[in-house]
Amino acid sequence: MIRISFLFVFAIALLLSSCVSSKTYKELENKHADLQRENREMSADLERYRKMDTEYKTLQEEHQNLTAERNNLAENLSSLQSKYDNLKNSYDALEQNSSAAIAENSRQNRELLAQLEEKENTLAAEQTRLEKLQRDLQARSNRISELEGLIAAKDAKMNALKEAISKALTNFEGKGLTVEQRDGKVYVSMENKLLFGSGSWAVNSEGRRAVEQLGEVLAQNPDIAVLIEGHTDNVPYGGSGPLTDNWDLSTKRATAIVQILKENSNIDPQNLTAAGRGEYAPVASNETAEGRAKNRRIEVILTPKLDEVTRLLNETE
Repeated sequence: MIRISFLFVFAIALLLSSCVSSKTYKELENKHADLQRENREMSADLERYRKMDTEYKTLQEEHQNLTAERNNLAENLSSLQSKYDNLKNSYDALEQNSSAAIAENSRQNRELLAQLEEKENTLAAEQTRLEKLQRDLQARSNRISELEGLIAAKDAKMNALKEAISKALTNFEGKGLTVEQRDGKVYVSMENKLLFGSGSWAVNSEGRRAVEQLGEVLAQNPDIAVLIEGHTDNVPYGGSGPLTDNWDLSTKRATAIVQILKENSNIDPQNLTAAGRGEYAPVASNETAEGRAKNRRIEVILTPKLDEVTRLLNETE
């Protein structure tokens, strides 16, 4: 975490020293903060879900214990009833022999009747508690089922989104473009050879066509958050002009993709976020030309909005 914070501070210093306008920098900073907040919220949502699952298991265990206790009480009640019957028979047999014996039997009968009544009351109270526990368990089970259904629906939707994007961008296969789904998100990776010239952030014609086709799919999914990340290799930027370093270049390239997506009027700009990662999130070794080529890329990360899941988690607390 310290390293990330250092890199973030370093990135801010570099960006402040670049020729990027303060307004653009502020927008990027706000977007980055939003992403961090969203990540914290999703982590909190996941923690609440785990807590709810633990509580559910605890309630199940308590239900089993109460059921066993109820069965024991029922057995005790049956045993007392049997004793009562035996004493009553003894009472009938001794009734003619001794008034003292009759009195003792009467006393024992009264005690047994009192014990029976106490046990019956205890059993009734436990039965009431067990019924309430069963209702609570059912309510929680229903909410868990609803939550699992929502999550499954989100996963299915992201899978359908991946398939739609793969189909829309099939003409760019083998040209440095990949589409994959992991951790509930869809990742569209485009190597810079498809999009930009060396040291440039101007999108070429073929790259623009790929981004526009991606935008057609995104326009049909307005409830998807879109993060565009720019990445470079670790070769220091050696050009001149308005760029200062690789981080600056990665940010400008990510912003260039956002600008093309914004041209589609059916895409809500509030769903778009641009971020520069520089050389600090490689996917391959920078020791080879092939690895450096893979690291020079744009990643479009598509995340479902979890407002409904968050609402349901809050209701279960």
